[in-house]
Formats: sequence, structure tokens, C-alpha cells
Amino acid sequence: MQVSKHTTWPHALPLRYLLAEVDADDQEHLWASCAAAEGLFVEPSPVPREVLALRGFRPEDAFMRTIGDADNSHAVIGDLAVEVWDEGGPQEWWTLKDVAVLAQLPDPDSPGLYDLVVGAGVVPDTDAGQPPKAPRFELFAGGRATPGGQASTVDGLFKSRPAPVPVPLKLIGCEPTELLLAAVHRPRRARPGWGHLVVLDRDGAVMAAVTLSLDLTDLRPSVLGGTLVDITMADGGDERPSPAVRPIWDRWHQGPATEPNLWAPYDSAGRTEWIGLTTRAWRIPAPRPDRSGAEYHLDGRFVTDAPGLHCAMAEALLGPGFYFGREWNAFKDCLCGGFGVVPPFTLNWHDSDVARQAFAGVFTDPAERLTYFEEVVRLLERNGVSVVLR
Repeated sequence: MQVSKHTTWPHALPLRYLLAEVDADDQEHLWASCAAAEGLFVEPSPVPREVLALRGFRPEDAFMRTIGDADNSHAVIGDLAVEVWDEGGPQEWWTLKDVAVLAQLPDPDSPGLYDLVVGAGVVPDTDAGQPPKAPRFELFAGGRATPGGQASTVDGLFKSRPAPVPVPLKLIGCEPTELLLAAVHRPRRARPGWGHLVVLDRDGAVMAAVTLSLDLTDLRPSVLGGTLVDITMADGGDERPSPAVRPIWDRWHQGPATEPNLWAPYDSAGRTEWIGLTTRAWRIPAPRPDRSGAEYHLDGRFVTDAPGLHCAMAEALLGPGFYFGREWNAFKDCLCGGFGVVPPFTLNWHDSDVARQAFAGVFTDPAERLTYFEEVVRLLERNGVSVVLR
């Protein structure tokens, strides 16, 4: 589907959304053009808290420093990633959300091993099945950046959990295509499985794309009148944004940012959403030639967290509204080329002490005790960037 061919229509209402089917060849086909959506912004379903036990746990030293001694029964260590390995490598991935240590018991017969009891929300990152016959459990903190240790078993991990209750999505004032009308008359089991809700800004450019199931449960004449219809989808998908970030989407509806630091007033979650919109604003990015050898200036006044660092870095290298990584691995990939700037170049990091102080004491490299700020500087320098901290 070429979006530019579907950004106008003969109605007085602004066109805001395109509903597209995605076929087996990953090609999009327009189902409907729509004026409004109800249920696009939804609170994420809370993940129920559970109690799990990491048996035969051998922690990394840095992880133990986070937990503290056995008397510290209230340590909160954030999210943990769990990889389930067999002899061939990792087979499943899980996330333990907002992990709180409830108890830790040293194994009297095995020095260095523990039974660690935690409370957490459990989210499977892959389709969970039966554990391997002889599994090994690898744990990581900090978005898989920091090794946490190994465990022989994780009691309570493998069990059935109820699926979250789906939240419908209603599309208001839609002009259906023949594809949609044909799908309505097919048995539900024969309908296409999934698609995209493409969100347009006021100029008709793609602002975002939300993946959703095409389980259509209702189609009726629109409350807006005329020949338009209203569509109800059984589940709007789990990619929908939270109501808390609606102001950011409203800002991006005006078009990509043209001024620096518009992301700065937001908290970490808002800045993360801002970065997400920089990637989706160019859903099918045209190749940009990589420049090198220039001198750039990074405004460091608002670099108080990792999302802020990457917002400021992208603005320094490419300008407002562009993308140059959202976390460590993505940033490293961007430095390899294909995003408009490639080393060698010079980066003048103004007010660098703001970031140095914001990341003080937060170590991402347990062996070398480097903060995220120091890791980024080292990565830049190792890739041929001359970093001047001002």
C-alpha cells in the first residue's frame, strides 16, 4: 500500500487513520480510511504479581551488590530477563517485571549458591512451552545489558496464565474499501489475521503504525452520517500507547519536530515514546547518504536519563525529529552507518557534567564499573569519534 495515494478523501472531516490488511507476503492492502478512533490510547493491562524461587542461583558479583545482604528483604532490582537454555543455546525468553527480593537463603552445601525468592510480574517474550529436559537459566538486568547470574531452576515460571482481557478499538467515520466489505461477509475463521492502523499527521504523512488483529466484530452506519461506517475491532492490540503520552502524539500530529529540545520537558517514559515516534515517522525510510568528518554540538543541559541522552544525540547529529538509536545496541548499530552520519567526526558535548552526575553510581559494566554515560563516550571514541566534553 502506497500511503501517499490514500491521504485525501471527499469528506469535510480530517482524515486521520488508514486501516490496512497485511497479507502472507507482508504486503499492505487498504481496508478503510477513517476520521477518528476510540480506544487507541489505553492503559496497559497490569501484570499480576507472582512469587517465584530461583533455585541454585549463582549471582554475578554486581548483582549481589544490588541485592545486598540477607537482611535486606526489600531490595527492588527492576526488570530481569530470563533466558532458558538447553545444550544448543537459548530456547525461550521471559521478563520478570519490577522484581522485589522477598528472601535469600545461602545454600549451606554449595558456597556461592542461593535460593532467591522474588515477587514479580511474569511476561513471556516468546511462545512459552515445556522447559527443556535439562534447562539452564541465565538472568540479565538493565535491558539484557548486565549479566545477573545463573540458576538451576525457576519455580513458578512454567505454568498457564490467563490471557489479558482484550480492549476493543472503534474506528469512527470510515470509508470502507471492497476488500473490507468482502471480508465482512466471510466466516470469521476465514478473515485475515492481522493488519496495521496507520496514523497520519495533519499533512498526511505517516506518524505511527499500530499492529492489531483484524477480528472485526461490528460494522454499522456511522454516527457521523452520510455513507461512512463505524468499525469495531475486538482487540486493538498491545502496541497502543498509554493515555499518559497522548500530549506527545498530539505534538507529533502537527508534524515532525523542527526545533531542538521539544522532548526535554517529558519524563523518561515520555522521552522513550518520543524516540519511538522518530522511528515511525519514516516508516519506509529512504536511504540517506552517510556524512563523516564534520563537527557537531550536543546540547547536554537536559541529558538526565538514557532516553534523553539518545534524544539529544540524534538532534546533535541529524537535527530535531530524527532517530539515532534508542538504547545501547541500537546506538551502536547506528554508528555503523545507514542513518546519515558515520565516524570519523567530532562531537562537542556541552554541559556534559549534567549527564555525568545523572548517571553517577549507575553502573552498566559490572567488570569495569562504567556508567552509561562513560560507556557511550567510550563507544564513540572506539568508533573513531573525537569527543570533546565541555
